[in-house]
Formats: sequence, C-alpha cells, structure tokens
Amino acid sequence: MPDTSSRLLVVGATGVLGGAAADALARRGDRLFLAGRNRERLAAAARRLDAGSAPCDAYDLDGMAALPALAAGAMGGLDGVLVAIGAVAFGPAEETGAAVAEHLFAVNTLAPVAVLSAALPPLTPPGTLAATTGVVAVRPQPRMAVYSASKAALSAWLTAVAAERRRGGPVVADLHLPHTDTGLAGRAVAGTPPPLPRPAPLEEVVGRMVAAFHPGPGPSAPARTV
Repeated sequence: MPDTSSRLLVVGATGVLGGAAADALARRGDRLFLAGRNRERLAAAARRLDAGSAPCDAYDLDGMAALPALAAGAMGGLDGVLVAIGAVAFGPAEETGAAVAEHLFAVNTLAPVAVLSAALPPLTPPGTLAATTGVVAVRPQPRMAVYSASKAALSAWLTAVAAERRRGGPVVADLHLPHTDTGLAGRAVAGTPPPLPRPAPLEEVVGRMVAAFHPGPGPSAPARTV
C-alpha cells in the first residue's frame, strides 16, 4: 500500500481544537511538529505523539514565521500546515476598544498569515495550507464585529493565495468550522458572550480538519477549500 502519511506543522497544538486535531492526525499516521503557547501542555503533547515542538507567541510575528522552517528541518520536509489559534471578544462595536481590536487581529489574522506565508517556500508540492476561520468569516455576527472581521480578513488572505497558486498548489483549506465548545468564549478578552448556537460535536469538527489533509467522501469534507 502507498504511504499516505504527511509531515505536518500544527500551530495551536496546546488548544482544544488544535490538540484534538494533532491527536487525530497522529492516529492517521502523520508525522507532526507542534507549536503552541502553553509550554507544559506542548511538552506533554510532543512526548505523547513523538513529535518535535517549539513554543510560539502570536505577538511574535518573526517567531511565528520561523516555525515552518523549524518544522521542515526537524522532519526533513514539510507537506502541510494547520493553524488553529484564535481569540474572541464580545460586545457592541462602539464598546470594543482599539487595544482589543489590535489583539484580535494579531492573533486571528497577522499570526496565521505570518506562519502560512512563511510555509510557502519550504512546502513540498503541492502541499496543504489550512486555517480555522469559522462561520463568522462568512456570516459576521452582532456583538462580535471585530472578531468576525479578523477571521474574515484571514479568509480573504487564504482565498487570494489560492488564486495566486491555483496552478501547482498548494491546496488551501479555509475551515469555516461551526461553533464548538472549546471554552474559547469563556476566555474572551472582553465582553460577555451572547446566546450561542448549540455546539457541534468536537469529533465531527476535528474530522473536517483532518479531511483538509486527507480528503475522502462523506461528511468529513473540509468546510471550504479555495
């Protein structure tokens, strides 16, 4: 049987979504390089999954941009990147200050763009770039104006890169994932969450993330590949 495993960089591997996706990809047989903010959880995940790792901070854009080269060097190449990081804030637009907006765009837009753009040169063709943007990227929600805008900006970047690289790859997966109970709303940088829809099962959401790198028939197809 042909080897269908991949060498993947997972950014956000210490979060709920990124950690669950890393576990699922490892079970799939992929070789991983993990990056995350929480050093203790990162070290534990690296040991559990026999993976290389590096801590990261969304505000350190140079450090974020260095991750693909680190991953490629550790694994002897790089076949794909998954970015699953995010921050959220709630409240009316007029009450969302500049500092909160700066934070959300740093975490939700600038940091992912830094990683993914730096991944383009070392990526083994055709390769896959995937990032979690969420349904708010296409359906902005009230009392989440800046959060929606920051995710929509990342979605626009992914769409533009896909158009630039339409011939010869990479595959670009813009993961418009549904609301999932990851605890992110409880860690909002500002405001109180409004009533949220019933969360999608974590297993289903992770299946969509894995399908960005290992597509197949059925409901686990990526939310959107551009």
